[in-house]
Amino acid sequence: MTRREAVSRRESFSWAARGRSFRHAFRGLAVLLATQHNAWIHAGVTLLVVGLAAALGVSRLEWGLLVLAIALVWSAEGLNTAVEWLCDVVSPEQHPLVGRAKDVAAASVLLAAAGAALTGLLVLLPRLLERLGAC
Repeated sequence: MTRREAVSRRESFSWAARGRSFRHAFRGLAVLLATQHNAWIHAGVTLLVVGLAAALGVSRLEWGLLVLAIALVWSAEGLNTAVEWLCDVVSPEQHPLVGRAKDVAAASVLLAAAGAALTGLLVLLPRLLERLGAC
């Protein structure tokens, strides 16, 4: 097989290949939840926010903002975990640059979570205060 044929074969669309990609992604999500304590916190907060948003009847736009914020935190947590594990394989011994890479990846999760918390407050707090004021 020529290089061109190999590239063409790899690039051809296949439903079976898409299905395998999704299985890999869901397996990764399961690994994330099974191994990362912070993912448990994200899962709990996700359920709390979704439940509260449903109970408070947020608008479609507000749902969109909340979903984006939640997705950003989960994506950051997944990438942080991947960076940490790759760093551990590439450099099992302590190295200052590996430490910096891990710190920056962790900071990304912190920033995403802070942004999501602010988004949640901006969307949910006014509705919650309105509900409580009506009591």
